[in-house]
Amino acid sequence: MEDTVSGPIVIFGGRSEIGVQLACRLAPGATVVLAARHADRLDEPIAAVTAAGAAAVHTVEFDADDVAEHGRVITELIAEHGEIDTAVLAFGILGDQERARTDAAHAVAIVHTDYVAQVSLLTHLAHAMRTAGRGSLVVFSSIAGVRVRRANYVYGSAKAGLDGFASGLADALHGSGVHLLIARPGFVVGRMTAGMRPAPLASTPDTVAAATARALVKRRRVVWIPWALRPLAAVLRMLPQPLWRRMPR
Repeated sequence: MEDTVSGPIVIFGGRSEIGVQLACRLAPGATVVLAARHADRLDEPIAAVTAAGAAAVHTVEFDADDVAEHGRVITELIAEHGEIDTAVLAFGILGDQERARTDAAHAVAIVHTDYVAQVSLLTHLAHAMRTAGRGSLVVFSSIAGVRVRRANYVYGSAKAGLDGFASGLADALHGSGVHLLIARPGFVVGRMTAGMRPAPLASTPDTVAAATARALVKRRRVVWIPWALRPLAAVLRMLPQPLWRRMPR
């Protein structure tokens, strides 16, 4: 199939459940690039996005943790496929909180993937889009970052940092023609949370993708998934610390 005239939709984290579902929602008539490690093993995501109506689907090798390579990946991607229309940062890890309590290397690995790598990629993407004068960025924050809990404080702190960075970046991009959407889902039932008991107001990857796609079309700055999390977050912020300390995941 021939590529469309508009720029590509790029999913950084091309085998992520939410990322692939969102790619399918945005795919009709578009060129989609799936960026992931082992890009030659993306047959299922490619088939799903193609079936959803993409005009073309490409893959690119991308290791989120290799921040030194982020600039090169984006430069080469733009050179081959044109200025990016929409970039979705769909990579991340939950990690093992119990292990991270005593294993500093594991704690750092979680924060590196969920915060440092995101900051690096967002900075490169924002610069490229600002230069082009257009483009959209999608960042996945979490309810876990609204007020960090004892039960998952390493992951939660990374999400809190990412949310703050993305909020500031959105303000910095105001008037540049570049739009940044922050998605704040709650517990998502999927591969990352397999074996865990779902929290109240849990979502699925498809639910998160559908809400994110709608918010992207409406050019919203923030979307809570589900919407009921927004008032819940306001309540959680006011809980006394002794009670908050006992909150589960």
